[in-house]
Amino acid sequence: MLMFFRAMSLVMLVLWSSLGLAQTAGGDGAMAASQFLSGYRLGAGDVVSIRVFGEDDLSREKIRLTDSGSIFMPGLGEMVVRGKTLGEVEKLVVDGLSGRILVNPKVSVSVDEYRPFFINGMVDKPGGYPFQPGHTLRKAASLAGGFKERASLSKLFVIRGDDPQQRQIKADLNTPVFPGDIVTVEESFF
Repeated sequence: MLMFFRAMSLVMLVLWSSLGLAQTAGGDGAMAASQFLSGYRLGAGDVVSIRVFGEDDLSREKIRLTDSGSIFMPGLGEMVVRGKTLGEVEKLVVDGLSGRILVNPKVSVSVDEYRPFFINGMVDKPGGYPFQPGHTLRKAASLAGGFKERASLSKLFVIRGDDPQQRQIKADLNTPVFPGDIVTVEESFF
């Protein structure tokens, strides 16, 4: 009987430890998401809102970046923001408004919609899908209706949206998917 209680105590200890690790992993996942958001670089197709506090005439809601990555701001004209972080866009707007138009502008920039990612190959509904932070290849395939019967889970590839050479890199189900990425699921022949 004593051996039974020792074994149960050991099982309980392992369970509690794994729960603690799961909470730690969840925290790390949240940290990775916040790092993604703070370092995210805007691209054509993203939708942003720029708010100038106390100045509704200078604020813009839900502006889609053009193919050239530009937006139009009242008082500032056309601004190229592709490749810039939200903080860099905020500074660009503050610098443009300071002195000429406002004394001490307070500006907030946010992403309302990320540009889509694309998935093709052996999924039920290939195409473009809206991106949300935290997407993995597994989640992307789920959005596309799941894998077809002949899908090869060992032949998964991603072309990063920000890669000028458009190199195809080998991926697995836990590979992160970002805006503008192209995911390919190849067919299994066996």
